[in-house]
Amino acid sequence: MDSWSALLRVVAVTDGDAGGNPPVTLRPDPRHRMPGRGAWMHPTPDCFELAVRRKAFGRALRLQAAVDVSAVARHLGVQHE
Repeated sequence: MDSWSALLRVVAVTDGDAGGNPPVTLRPDPRHRMPGRGAWMHPTPDCFELAVRRKAFGRALRLQAAVDVSAVARHLGVQHE
């Protein structure tokens, strides 16, 4: 828990051209302006790794499919597999 100005908002984005089951990619939203449901996290590598390990992004964004977190990892400067 923290003030919204200290947190990074993350949103799920799907590629509409991918057909029946498009892949879900997480994108950082540092300006808090992107449409859709957002998940909030501290912009630190530790918080990111904990959220990935606990699969918190999927729960917070109400997603059933696996998500690609590479864009958020790049934004935070984290090496992620």
